[in-house]
Amino acid sequence: MSEQILRLVYPVSLLSVPIINQLIRRYDLTVNILRAQIGGDDRWMEVQLSGNSVVIDDAINWLKEQGIEIQYK
Repeated sequence: MSEQILRLVYPVSLLSVPIINQLIRRYDLTVNILRAQIGGDDRWMEVQLSGNSVVIDDAINWLKEQGIEIQYK
């Protein structure tokens, strides 16, 4: 099992979309929310993704396609 820590930076348009729920259902990953700041100009969440490394890579690509900016930790 692999792990990856990411900061997900949300555009305003996705704040009400259940991205994390969709991510878990679509890719069957374990998602641990480490910290988050949602409000004002800050719209980010740090998460730890655990699962198969290929699946994690696919999930990261999907997040980018949704409009989430990915910052690697």
